Amino acid sequence: MRRLGKTRRTKRLTRRRTWGAAAAACGAALALLTAVPAQANGYPQGAPHWALKDTAAPSVRFRGLSAVDRHTAWVAGTAGTVLRTTDGGASWRNVSPPGAADLQFRDVEAFDARRAVVLAIGEGEASRVYRTEDGGATWTESFRNTDARAFYDCLTFFDHRHGLAMSDPVDGKFRILSTSDGGRSWRVLPDRGMPAALDGEAGFAASGQCLVSAGSRDVWLATGGAARARVLHSADRGLTWTAADTPVPAGDPARGVFALAFRDRAHGLAVGGDYRAGQPSPLSAATTGDAGRAWRPAAAPPPAYRSGVTWLPHSRTAALAVGPTGTDLTTDAGRTWRTLDTGSYDTVDCAPDRGCWAAGEQGRVARLEK
Repeated sequence: MRRLGKTRRTKRLTRRRTWGAAAAACGAALALLTAVPAQANGYPQGAPHWALKDTAAPSVRFRGLSAVDRHTAWVAGTAGTVLRTTDGGASWRNVSPPGAADLQFRDVEAFDARRAVVLAIGEGEASRVYRTEDGGATWTESFRNTDARAFYDCLTFFDHRHGLAMSDPVDGKFRILSTSDGGRSWRVLPDRGMPAALDGEAGFAASGQCLVSAGSRDVWLATGGAARARVLHSADRGLTWTAADTPVPAGDPARGVFALAFRDRAHGLAVGGDYRAGQPSPLSAATTGDAGRAWRPAAAPPPAYRSGVTWLPHSRTAALAVGPTGTDLTTDAGRTWRTLDTGSYDTVDCAPDRGCWAAGEQGRVARLEK
């Protein structure tokens, strides 16, 4: 690891009306986004923009983020901090697990306002998983890594029960942890179906998006640090994997693919670059249309390193990417990007109801508003 400082049953008519309204609203917001020129720290009246929410945690860097909806979001970060809002960011509740102040949380996956799983990163026993079922009032430590060679970076869930976490290579292969009971218990999967790691290859615990899933069985893993930046794909919940090279530059421990986002099992985005301040990050984004078998460079990528990426809900072409130097928008499925904001964010996530959130250093959390 590079040491960087959903299923419902409804009546058919109700579903059509809900998704139709959400799609129409998303289309209207996208039209405003694309029509408004980018500005550094100000926005014309009525334009969608990041609205900062006061977390009262200026010393915390939030790299873990899970958007439940426009009202509810969870963030996780340094000093063992976990915060939750249920009123759109107007107020935040510190729901950090007790005794976790020495841990570095880098990923959080929330199922709703009450249930969430958080991942702490680090060598050996510093890598842990906690789970809550009561909004963070109490937590259960459901996994503690006892192998000094393992270093867990990210986790993802296919549904409310099945999920995976990934570690940097152990004995020459990435290690995968699996749960089938919502994170209550975990087991290490056999590595027979995992390709050998390249020399120096690892994941980046930068945004909780180095391991992502789409649908009930497909999952992707992003890498860097080696001669080539790769994306590994599994179509059977982590039992067997295939690896594909990406055009994102690597060849250095600070370079590679940092984040992935898939809007379905075929169409995905990759962003990354060189996380060191002031270092150039050419070809910092790539796209795939075949589940990650082949990756194409963006014709006009973001201008700098980006650590987080997400598709806009109910859109086949629009997505946001974030990093320490700004936020970028694509409206052509990742082929071209343009900068919308120059604020610093490490991670970004959108909920089905168009609730889009971003989080980063100095306690920064924002919601996309207009």
